[in-house]
Amino acid sequence: MDRLEAMSIVLVVAEEGSLSAAARRLNTPPATASRKIMELEEHLRAKLFDRSMRKLTLTVSGQSYVAALKRILGDLSEADRAASGEFASPTGELTVTAPSVFGRLYLIPILAEFLRAYPDIKVRLLLFDRTLSLPEDHVDVAIRIGELPDSRLIALRLGTICRVVCANPSYLTARGRPKTPEDLTEHDCLVYEGFLGPDVWKFVRDGTDVAVTVQPRLVVSNVEAACEAARAGIGLTRVFSYHVKASTEEGTLATVLDAFQPPPLPVNFVYTAGRFMPIKLRAFLDFAAPRLRARLT
Repeated sequence: MDRLEAMSIVLVVAEEGSLSAAARRLNTPPATASRKIMELEEHLRAKLFDRSMRKLTLTVSGQSYVAALKRILGDLSEADRAASGEFASPTGELTVTAPSVFGRLYLIPILAEFLRAYPDIKVRLLLFDRTLSLPEDHVDVAIRIGELPDSRLIALRLGTICRVVCANPSYLTARGRPKTPEDLTEHDCLVYEGFLGPDVWKFVRDGTDVAVTVQPRLVVSNVEAACEAARAGIGLTRVFSYHVKASTEEGTLATVLDAFQPPPLPVNFVYTAGRFMPIKLRAFLDFAAPRLRARLT
């Protein structure tokens, strides 16, 4: 029995919650993964999973074992990277994730400079409007917008981002500018299925939170489509300021209700704590952080 392989399979099955999902992630037949787990259980003389038709659930012993596996396999991964020179010089592949528009507008120009400065580093950039798990998705560093939950991740503050409500000036001329958040109920609103909360828009008035439930005239699947619809004069949308910075400067969009916007949200780099930091990650943080701070000022 290859104990290391079996341990890795147990960890992936625990993370995925099912043998079939783990087998797809590992690109191995489910029967092979099941056999490896059973061999490890026989070696340990302990049952790691309670098996049902649909999923595998960790036993109490399995929970303790998986917690230890995360530490052991994490240390082994760091040891492999150290031996390959990743901790001695800026080399290897760096995986970065960010919200899609933020990454396109802010990170890609910085990455162009970074890759020229560090020719031995390759970057894998994942742009999603959802939160990826750094360990599960094998991400080295992430851009996170908003308050951070308590976790073992290390945060590096970069700045803040404001939210804005905006529309094409022609729409505002025809329908009037909303003076208070409650006026939005009389307007056509454009929402997208993202991380801002599509139907409830939150504001602040005299230090008190105000939540307005808008009636969407158009629902789109991403923020770029919402901005384009607003530029076309369909209605009002609510986005982060960087989404529409160019449009407001050009005059194709105008913001409203600025006095009622909540406090800006923090923007951070987050990365996993470890006894060693790869030189490639340190090089990227040192290079990108001051440039992003300048852009977010």
